[in-house]
Amino acid sequence: MTDLLLKYFRTKQQEVQSEKVYDTQCPFCSMQCKMQLIEQSVVSRKTYKTIGKDNPTSQGRLCIKGMNAHQHPFHQDRVLHPLLKVDGEFVRISWEEALQYIKKQVEEIQAVDGHEALSIYGSASITNEEAYILGKFARVGLKTPYIDYNGRLCMSAAATAANQTFGLDRGLTNSLKEIPSTRVIILAGTNIAECQPTIMPYFEKAKENGAYIIAIDPRETPTTQLADLHLKVKPGMDAALANGFLKVIIDENLVDEDFVNERATGFEEVKDYVQSLSLDEISDLTGVPIEQIRTAATKFASEESGMLFTARGVEQQIDGTVAVRNFLNFVIATGKIGKPYSGYGAITGQGNGQGAREHGQKADQLPGYRLIENEEHRAHVAKVWGIDKGELPRKGVSAYEMFQKINDGEITGMFLVCSNPVVSNPNAIFVKEALKKLKFLVAVDLFVSETAKFADLILPASSYLEDEGTMTNVEGRVTLREASRPCPGEAKNDWQIICEIAKVLGKEKYFPYQKAEDIFNELREASRGGIADYYGITYDRIRKEQGILWPCPEVNHQGTERLFEHSFATPNGKAKLIPVSNTSAIPKEKPCSEYPLYLTTGRIMSHYLTGVQTRKSSALAARNFESYLEIHPETAKKYEIDPNSLVAVASKRGKITVRSKISEKIRQDTVFVPFHWAEEQNVNMLVGEDLDPTCKMPGFKVSTVNIRQI
Repeated sequence: MTDLLLKYFRTKQQEVQSEKVYDTQCPFCSMQCKMQLIEQSVVSRKTYKTIGKDNPTSQGRLCIKGMNAHQHPFHQDRVLHPLLKVDGEFVRISWEEALQYIKKQVEEIQAVDGHEALSIYGSASITNEEAYILGKFARVGLKTPYIDYNGRLCMSAAATAANQTFGLDRGLTNSLKEIPSTRVIILAGTNIAECQPTIMPYFEKAKENGAYIIAIDPRETPTTQLADLHLKVKPGMDAALANGFLKVIIDENLVDEDFVNERATGFEEVKDYVQSLSLDEISDLTGVPIEQIRTAATKFASEESGMLFTARGVEQQIDGTVAVRNFLNFVIATGKIGKPYSGYGAITGQGNGQGAREHGQKADQLPGYRLIENEEHRAHVAKVWGIDKGELPRKGVSAYEMFQKINDGEITGMFLVCSNPVVSNPNAIFVKEALKKLKFLVAVDLFVSETAKFADLILPASSYLEDEGTMTNVEGRVTLREASRPCPGEAKNDWQIICEIAKVLGKEKYFPYQKAEDIFNELREASRGGIADYYGITYDRIRKEQGILWPCPEVNHQGTERLFEHSFATPNGKAKLIPVSNTSAIPKEKPCSEYPLYLTTGRIMSHYLTGVQTRKSSALAARNFESYLEIHPETAKKYEIDPNSLVAVASKRGKITVRSKISEKIRQDTVFVPFHWAEEQNVNMLVGEDLDPTCKMPGFKVSTVNIRQI
């Protein structure tokens, strides 16, 4: 028997020809979990296995998406060569042909329509280096002000609110390791159990340690199941609910007067307004019972430490900025920030949602979170780039507003990088029609996405396994994604593609990089002294220290784990509070006889964003292969909707067809549809084009619809 076993193991050992291990990071959510992909060549086929790797943020944990992330880079539909549309069909061409085609199109548009007729639509899933170089390419390579990115649809409300209140936006003001020791937690509009599953153990540990957890969400979710108190707020009424919290702590003398007097301005105006309100009015507006409002507010205010977190449920509204600001009013009024185990966190959605907005992809920003309209900021970046500050364009417009300019004929060419706006934007039918009007659209992507189908030229991008660079995760930790696997076919790293386009346009002296680290070292200089100061961070340091929390102004600086311990980043060092009226919280779109139900949207665990990558994973697609409508049993009965039936859902903008999922976990006046699907299941076709006036966030979380069974 022993001889037979030895022979068997020898045979198996011979069958395994080789094994390769690739260190990398998950390409999906903002936890940016470290992992390894193990590739084994067994006889004539390859097998793959993903394992978690220890790190300060997720400590080796992986979720279902991370474990199956490798399935999309190896998918047969991956774009591996430049593709040019000829007579409506994509045909393979060489890189040289592709670059010459771009040169011809760009020069023609600039000659006829001007430099400002070109635009760039970026991504919050690309590296910091690529976000940086994309902003530089827009302003130096193309000389256009028109660059924005899909992160505008994700965290812009929270980012704007934090900048206005604190003077600085880093998603979390504390490191994640403080969460288990806090005494009370508010989770406002965040379903972390499905969106960032590997963050959940921090909150579970806090609960084990006795923390009281409050969840604010119109739906019961895997996250609200963790809560001691669940406030089922009406969609769009978050700002009014925050006023309820403020009223309670003011009426019951629970305001931290010393902290407010020393560290904030504007509280008296907030107090005067809130005292004019009644809890009855607030309860009626929000749908939350007075006793629940009182319990939540008093519990948070009276405990010695507390943390409040917001996400898309609060932010993806046309009053998202002021809604977040009102929650920040509450955090500051209770003195729970800048102290151990106390602070605020905006739970970043996309993988590099934090870093991608810090270094120049946003219409009004330059690297280091500098402002493009600030003369001092312009001068600093222009010097790093080797140009006169007068050559820098002024600010452009937000992501959705670029499509309005396309529709109006002001923008006639677009570079689209790793994004899918015909699925992700509001009023998606309009976006699709606008794209058809472009003279020139080039898409850089892994697949022929729903948007890439409209392109004149598709360039093959690299996946997370092949594209080295830094990412900034949910807690503001700058990490290094190693990527040693060679690009397949003729695919190239995004930064390489931009450099080659710059070269063919005669701008090569501004884009001399040979590797991603070269770009990062320039980014360090460009961010130096800015709000998001990365100067002290290097590739070597990241490798040794497993990531560094910014700001990190010097190479011997340890990074900043807790913000605002002594002062805020405003000119006077104090947080700026403002009153937020209940009337500003009332959505423009209200239920009526024709559209009687609220529609809200969100994520599910097995998919990511518009599903371009996760729907290419057989393991993930099998878990949720179609979209659905979550609806309360009483609502389903009223509208004669049977379980698992096809339902037409219509708004003023369009109509989709999804399958019913009857659940008591949602409010009776609200239905929910996830946003990961396209075409006839694209829920964003139903969402209106109204934008937050400050941050230009669309109102994904509040639309009104009617439903009928098909």
